[in-house]
Amino acid sequence: MTSVSASPAPARRKVILEDDIDGFTPAQLMLLQSPEVEVLGLSVVSGNIWRDEALAHACRLLELAGRPDIPVLPGPVFPLLNSEAATERWEALHGRLLWKGAWTKQWVEGDTVQSAPRYHAHDVVPELALGNPSVVRPREEHAALFMLRMVRQYPGQVSIVATGPLTNLALAQSLDPAFAGLVGELVYMGGSLNPRQRRDSVSAAQFAREFVNSPRREFNIRWDPEAARIVQRAPWRKITMVPVDPSTATELTPALLARMAAADTATGRALRRREPGFPMWDELASAVWLRPALVSDAAELYVDTNIEPGAGYGDTLSWAPGYQPGLGERLQTVVREVDVAAFEDLVVACLTRPQPPAVGAPLPPV
Repeated sequence: MTSVSASPAPARRKVILEDDIDGFTPAQLMLLQSPEVEVLGLSVVSGNIWRDEALAHACRLLELAGRPDIPVLPGPVFPLLNSEAATERWEALHGRLLWKGAWTKQWVEGDTVQSAPRYHAHDVVPELALGNPSVVRPREEHAALFMLRMVRQYPGQVSIVATGPLTNLALAQSLDPAFAGLVGELVYMGGSLNPRQRRDSVSAAQFAREFVNSPRREFNIRWDPEAARIVQRAPWRKITMVPVDPSTATELTPALLARMAAADTATGRALRRREPGFPMWDELASAVWLRPALVSDAAELYVDTNIEPGAGYGDTLSWAPGYQPGLGERLQTVVREVDVAAFEDLVVACLTRPQPPAVGAPLPPV
């Protein structure tokens, strides 16, 4: 009698998550809770909030998700060249920006339904609503050096899903020009082509203020345009851009949030405290990497970032093949549309899976 050996389990997909983590973020949790994914590390950068606060959120997220084994790597505090003073000078010349991340002191329009910005100095870490981390601590190794070490250890096998400004990736590429060629795939949330409001809600209408008159402006790129240009011109094996455009068909509604938070786990209980109403920018990037078949429309475009110090500073530039100026810009896959219903089902499936026991302090009372 001949015995039949079981087929070996397929290798898990290796990924580094790069973000300016602001709270308990489903984009990272989706991949942390996917059994076919091996998260090598969480790389943190300033953007929506300052790096040190984002590091605290990342550590706390891993505690509540029961994943204290995953390293949290600190990136730079500031963009390569852009600054708060330069942004204020730009606004004095060209008009107000809706969102400036860690530099936002207040909303331009007083009827904004989202929570007020939490403006503070870069070295201040406020108390976290879900409790402060007590077990997971950031590593000493810099995020860019960690990325370089991982892609040399696993050449061609490591993907990067970047859902914040691209400063860490630009530093890694500047330190080692071979970096991009060693990465298996880069999927990044950033840039904007021609988005339009597609949902009939107060939140959707208010977020449309950001692009209705400036359709090429998007925060992740605008925070550090010089870094974006370095990354976009690097020789990646495969690069996919998830701009604002497909996100306008999505919204973290109370009903969807209830589905995502249905599991009786620490993850589920933490998600119940998340603020609804936001487009699902970052979750789309995670989903596109995890399930490329969700993409229903994409284009191959040459993409670059405007770094000229004028009204278009930080804007996304794009060309169909044959129209590009040939100054270093490279071809990217640009996601235009996704299957929204299938996307939502994937998010819910990932977030309601069983999870390891949480570590650290329990969630504080509501």
